Amino acid sequence: MSEIDLSRPITLHFPKRIEVGSGTAATVGDWAEDLSPVLVITSNSTAAMVDRLKITGTVEIISGIPAEPKDTDLAKAVEAARRIRPALIVGLGGGSVMDVAKLTCGLWDSDQTLEDVAGPNRVRKKCSALAQVATTAGTGSEGGIRGLVTSSDTGMKIAVESPHLLADLAVLDPDLTMSVPGPLTAATGVDALAHCVEAFTSKRAHPLVDGYARMGISLTGKYLARATADGTDADARAGMLLASFYGGLCLGPVNTAAGHALGYPPGTRLGLGHGLAVALLFPHVLAFNASARPNKTAEILAALGLPPATDEAEIAQALTQWCEDLGLTMSLTDHGADPDAMAAWAEEAHGIRRLMDFNPRDMSTGDALRLYRAAL
Repeated sequence: MSEIDLSRPITLHFPKRIEVGSGTAATVGDWAEDLSPVLVITSNSTAAMVDRLKITGTVEIISGIPAEPKDTDLAKAVEAARRIRPALIVGLGGGSVMDVAKLTCGLWDSDQTLEDVAGPNRVRKKCSALAQVATTAGTGSEGGIRGLVTSSDTGMKIAVESPHLLADLAVLDPDLTMSVPGPLTAATGVDALAHCVEAFTSKRAHPLVDGYARMGISLTGKYLARATADGTDADARAGMLLASFYGGLCLGPVNTAAGHALGYPPGTRLGLGHGLAVALLFPHVLAFNASARPNKTAEILAALGLPPATDEAEIAQALTQWCEDLGLTMSLTDHGADPDAMAAWAEEAHGIRRLMDFNPRDMSTGDALRLYRAAL
C-alpha cells in the first residue's frame, strides 16, 4: 500500500456538539435541562468536579473507575445504570472513565453482553444520551467511537467500536485539567501525540486524517512542555486538549499501530496508566518505523523541536531525552518490569493484529522483544 492512498474510503464521526474553552463544563447543565435522571461516571479524583457541570436534574454518581478499568468495573456501571435508567450518561474524567461511560451507554438497556459487542459495529443501539467531559488531555476518547476495557480473565484489552458510542456532547474545558500533576500531564500528552503519530505513519494513513494528525503533533510540540511546567497555563492546557481531541479523531478511520500494541502489556501487567505505558515505548517504535516513513518522521521530529535524524538509535535517544525532559522516567525496569517477562509481552503484543497489521514496517516477535529490551 502506498504512503498516500487518496482513493481508500474512510468514514469520520464527530460528536453532535463540541464545547471548547474555559468554563465550558457548565454548559452541560443547560444542554441537559430536559434530561433526567443523569448518571455521572467518574474516577475518585474527578468526582468532586460534578458540581461544575451545573446539572439541575436528578444526579447519581458512580465513582472509582480506575486508570485501567476491567470488565468487572464496567459491569458495576452497567448494573447501576439498569437500576437508575438514566436519560443521560456523563463521563467525567480521563479516557478510562469516558470509555466506561461509552460502553455503559451501549449496554445497559440491551440484552447484549460485552463479548457480544467486542469488535467493530456490533452495538445495536445507544441506550441514553451521552456527554463526555475530558479532565485529562490524552486519549481523545470524548471525540471517538471506540471504548476499551481489560478482560479480568485474560488480562488483555477488549476493544469495542461503534457509532452508537459517540458522544452527543463533548466538552474540552482546560480549567478541569489544571490540577493534573506534571508527570501525568506529560504521560497523557505523549499518548495524545502517539495517537497522531501512529495514524500519521500507518499503512492506512489518509490525507484527510493526516491533517488532524499534523495539527495534534504541532500542538503537542508547542504546548506539552508548557502544560507540564505550569499546570495553570490555560492556553497550554487548552492546546493539549485540542491535540488530544485531534488524536481521538485519528483513531476512528485509521487507528493506532505497533506503539499501542506494545504499550498494552506493560499497562495491564504492571498496572501502569495507559499514557505512561505508551510513552515508555513511543521513542523506540517511532525510531523503528522511521525507515518506512522517512519524510513523515522528519516532519514529526521538526514539530517537536528535534534535529533531523535517520539513524534508528539516534532517533530513539533523542525522543527518549525529549520525554525525560518532560519529567517522565523512561525505563520499564524503574516501573517494575521483569526482564524475563519481555518474551511473553512480545508474543502478546505481536498477536494484536488489529493494530500490528497496519504498522508501516512489519514487526516480528523478535523485533518487539528487541524494542522492549531497549526500553528497559
